[in-house]
Amino acid sequence: MGVRAGARLEVREEELRPGVRVVVRHRLPDGSATDALGELRSVDAEALEVLTRRGPVRVARADVLAAKAVPPAPRRPEPPHRAVGVEDLQRLMGAHWRAEVARPLGDWLLRASGGFTSRANSCLAVGSPGLALPAALERVRAFAAEHGVEAVVTVPTPAGAGGEVPEPASALDAELAGAGWALRTPSLVLTAATRRLPREVELPAGLVLDVRAEPDAAWLDAYRYRGRPLVPAARRLLVSADAQVFASVRDGGRELVVARGSASPGWAGLTAVQV
Repeated sequence: MGVRAGARLEVREEELRPGVRVVVRHRLPDGSATDALGELRSVDAEALEVLTRRGPVRVARADVLAAKAVPPAPRRPEPPHRAVGVEDLQRLMGAHWRAEVARPLGDWLLRASGGFTSRANSCLAVGSPGLALPAALERVRAFAAEHGVEAVVTVPTPAGAGGEVPEPASALDAELAGAGWALRTPSLVLTAATRRLPREVELPAGLVLDVRAEPDAAWLDAYRYRGRPLVPAARRLLVSADAQVFASVRDGGRELVVARGSASPGWAGLTAVQV
């Protein structure tokens, strides 16, 4: 595959994180170029390793022409927001709510962020941990103890037609239940087509929309996690995406609604909604 004259080549370092689906255009020994598309398994100053459909491809940094994150591959012939698989959707959400500490366990991902939210303080169980389940769960417990958080495993599963989460929802769920792990907080991750959203919304008289790149004191005071004020680790997690905005609807000095919008390649996220 040749590189076209005038094509914009860019290496987006901030997007190159292990576990993210990327495309890496790189130079071949004969001077031509090709793309490595797949999951970024490792990245350092010397090379990038991409797990493609044909196997792992290691690309020396000196040969990288362009690199960026891309959305997950479609799992079904549906509009983009419905074509993504549930496991890929959980990986996508990880880019919008990045844990302070993230450590691979095979395909699984151990995460810790000072105890703020289960999403950032749990093991994301997607794929294989590379160990028998009892040994993998011991690693989960050890990691949680090391970082002073509760041992939690997040198991992505499709919800039922009414939004209910069946129990057990998967074979892994059943194995965890058999090992004494209880189902604690089922959470729904919903998708929608952004083209359907109105470009402008007229607020009732007297209300003001405030949008900022970082949360101010009023926003932070209004947001409650499970009914409680935010812990110190919360603010760091709230600004952990590639980009985010913090919106408030205010009536004078009073916050009526707060919400957080975030961005990753091809997707926008809506979290931290408080009414």
